[in-house]
Amino acid sequence: MLGFARKIFGSSNDRKVKDFMGQVQAINALEPKFAALSDDELRMMTQAFRDRLAAGEKLDKLVNEAFAVAREASKRVLGQRQYDVQLTGGMILHEGGIAEMRTGEGKTLVAIAPAYLNALTGKGVHVITVNDYLAKRDAEWMGRVYRFLGLDVGVIVNGLSQGQRQAAYTADITYGTNNEFGFDYLRDNLVYDRSEMVQRPHNFAIVDEVDSILVDEARTPLIISGPTEDRSELYKIVDGLVKQLIVDKATYDLDEKQKQALLSEEGSEKIEQMLEKGGYFAADTTDLYDAANVSLVHHVNQALRANTLYQRDKDYIIKGGEVVLIDEFTGRMMTGRRLSEGLHQAIEAKEDVKVQPENQTLASVTIQNYFRLYEKLSGMTGTAATEAQEFNDIYKMDVLEVPTNRPIQRIDYDDEVYRTFAEKNQAIAHQIADCHVNGQPILVGTVSIEKSEQLSELLNTYAYEVEKRTLKPEHRAIGDAMRSDDEKTRFAARKQFNALKPDAFDIETVKGRGIPHSVLNARQHELEAYIVADAGLPGAVTIATNMAGRGTDIQLGGNLEMRVAKWRLDQRNLAVAVTPEMEAAEEARLKADIAVQKEKALAAGGLFVLGTERHESRRIDNQLRGRTGRQGDPGTSKFYLSCEDDLLRIFAGERLDSIMRSFGVAEGEAITHPWLNRAIETAQKRVETRNYDIRKNLLKYDDVVNDQRKAVFEQRQEFMDATDLSELVAEFRRDVISDLVERYMPPKAYAEQWDIAGLDEKVRGELGLELPLADWAAEEGVSNEEIEERLVEAADARASERLGVLGEERTRGLEKQFMLQMIDMKWREHLVHLDHLRGVIGLRGYGQRDPLNEYKTEAFSLFETLLYELRHDVTRWLMTVEFRFEAPPELPEFQEIHLNPGTGENEMANPGAQLPEQALEGDARSRLPVEMLPAGWQNTGRNANCPCGSGRKFKHCHGALV
Repeated sequence: MLGFARKIFGSSNDRKVKDFMGQVQAINALEPKFAALSDDELRMMTQAFRDRLAAGEKLDKLVNEAFAVAREASKRVLGQRQYDVQLTGGMILHEGGIAEMRTGEGKTLVAIAPAYLNALTGKGVHVITVNDYLAKRDAEWMGRVYRFLGLDVGVIVNGLSQGQRQAAYTADITYGTNNEFGFDYLRDNLVYDRSEMVQRPHNFAIVDEVDSILVDEARTPLIISGPTEDRSELYKIVDGLVKQLIVDKATYDLDEKQKQALLSEEGSEKIEQMLEKGGYFAADTTDLYDAANVSLVHHVNQALRANTLYQRDKDYIIKGGEVVLIDEFTGRMMTGRRLSEGLHQAIEAKEDVKVQPENQTLASVTIQNYFRLYEKLSGMTGTAATEAQEFNDIYKMDVLEVPTNRPIQRIDYDDEVYRTFAEKNQAIAHQIADCHVNGQPILVGTVSIEKSEQLSELLNTYAYEVEKRTLKPEHRAIGDAMRSDDEKTRFAARKQFNALKPDAFDIETVKGRGIPHSVLNARQHELEAYIVADAGLPGAVTIATNMAGRGTDIQLGGNLEMRVAKWRLDQRNLAVAVTPEMEAAEEARLKADIAVQKEKALAAGGLFVLGTERHESRRIDNQLRGRTGRQGDPGTSKFYLSCEDDLLRIFAGERLDSIMRSFGVAEGEAITHPWLNRAIETAQKRVETRNYDIRKNLLKYDDVVNDQRKAVFEQRQEFMDATDLSELVAEFRRDVISDLVERYMPPKAYAEQWDIAGLDEKVRGELGLELPLADWAAEEGVSNEEIEERLVEAADARASERLGVLGEERTRGLEKQFMLQMIDMKWREHLVHLDHLRGVIGLRGYGQRDPLNEYKTEAFSLFETLLYELRHDVTRWLMTVEFRFEAPPELPEFQEIHLNPGTGENEMANPGAQLPEQALEGDARSRLPVEMLPAGWQNTGRNANCPCGSGRKFKHCHGALV
């Protein structure tokens, strides 16, 4: 019934897109009006729009006109007019949704209109990309349109100075990567002066490849950290022991589904014996799981994970003597990113590279919570529908599928499943050779660097014998029709071509050895755009790890823009001065060559996309598949699998292998069936659901921290903005006194039960006051409230006294600095406590208690402790620390010193001048050199009683003079 209703009325997605398409017609109606304007008149529309907003008009009222102006500017500056579907995508972005648009539909151009419209408010627009290259490219390329319309454009990339970052953030539109924006947010909350902050309030963000950034990277928090003690030798020692241990697989349990590795009982006993024999246990302990050896247990567990779960050239590579992580979803290097809790150090020890010191977290935020700071968030990608529920649950963003500008001609074949890797690789190599010989460009997607390089080695030596097919003369008209400008003619011809029988082709057998190809993985990261630009040439073979050149289209025949850029670079390297005439001539030549090459590629069937393995996520497979069939071009896709692939091996490998054996599938043969495709998709859905649950669970825990983070960061900014914190300092002081009185003189206790000695000690230590508390308490009828009032009066008097000594301006500055430093120190300690709590809270589940609720309760208690300690520490510092400000020597006027040749002594040229006085200290007494102290006093501890017998501490007596 639901399916029938959908056919009649359309899906919810169809209805919403139809509404936007109706609005596009209104924008199209404005096109002649703005096309008639001069460049200056068109540019003046920006100020006109801003004036209307300033007069109180709503931003949504400007949508049609602003979009029409942005499209007209694009036509004039870039020579590209947005299609109707691109404007539809732009309106989805403006509404704060996600536009799912197929690869090759021009998502970069889609962002222009919504970015322009929202930049009119003057609050800033952030456009987030997946890497620095795309951020710089788009800021320059799209920036031409924005600058034409009178807007400023900035770009945030690694290596900018603070001033450059501030300038980029004050621009109307700022491009950058998610990491740079996130780290700038964290750095802004570590500075001590508002003028050092770079970001403005978070207004509107457009996230390119939104699924990659907000889903794939959501589990990895952004962390700013500082080094702790160096334990690199211990990592190497434990790694050596674990490598000996795991030779026997009975010593550990590996759960690849959950990505966990744990020591078995046998493994625990063996590693305990190894560590005890090596003398690595803490003194007086013989048990690995003794509390004193908890650090050793941590190191063993991380070394086990590093050696069993993390694989070189799949999860990381070694570059420049460092372990560089690989993004499992894009295949790109994550330079600067490190695994936490000592796991990165364990991998460094495993690979025998320099072990970097562990770090202490100074500030952290998850990608999810950073982007939820934005008042309005939107995104675009080619694959988001499979994660629509997650986007709605976490980010409150709806996913809308935008139809393609031209109908899709791509043919998606059923998966071919082989029993072993070797059989699968032979079939893949044969398919690659077939495409290469027949002039069909092919893009081969692998899941890791290691497998891309294995396939590359196979292709270098592969001996092939394939059939080269050419249409017979009587059928060449169909090939010509497939290249027609008319869509209907093209589609009809493609249908005829697919129905042709083998006898419609002239077939020639071609033999050869070795297939020329390009490999695109994290090792060739810098060459990515250039490799992808040539991936559409006839017969080109390109092997890519997952990313498939995201951000650069694979255009049949070649990419004109990239080839022109490469030509410019070659000329620069040859020291050739390029003139506009030379560039125009080369561009015309390349354009003609690309047209010829495109004809050949189209005749061969367009781009063939071959997947060597199914990924855990359907989105990654769809991204690969979506590289072909762009803008109505023909294309083909097929996935080759084996029972030894990770996904099938973990979820259905043995069962599938036994089925293939029982059916008598011969070596080198494959099975294909739509049911098999559905079974694989079901396995992927299970993995996606598990990963979503992990991300959702992580967010629930981080939300607890996020509320506290916001409170601390907001309080911190208030401290920075304030010029006078004296009222808050006084409030802290009164709260501390109240805490002390309540602790040592409980409200309902009798006077005999008061701990006056304890209170006196705390008052001396935290307030620096020496008061007759015992006499006060002995007074008849005195209450704890009255004693609290006297303490407040005495503390206020001491604070006023110190204010008189230090001066108003200096005191206020010190209060502000102490507040900021203390809140930073307490927050860092709090993060460490929360990390430790998070690591063990799951054990509460064994006691039938909800770990999340337990975490919330414990985290709240820890936060209350943070606030309590903040009040007490700030008060203690401001009330007890001795400040000394040494004034610089006052040199007398025209003082000159010279050597008397008769006596050999220094003499002053102006005898009336005096030598500079000793620098004054806070108590205005002259400094006493150490050597002038009585014998035996020089080594007196600063907190010891002064040897003079005054009863005061040395640092407050004679030690204060040194």
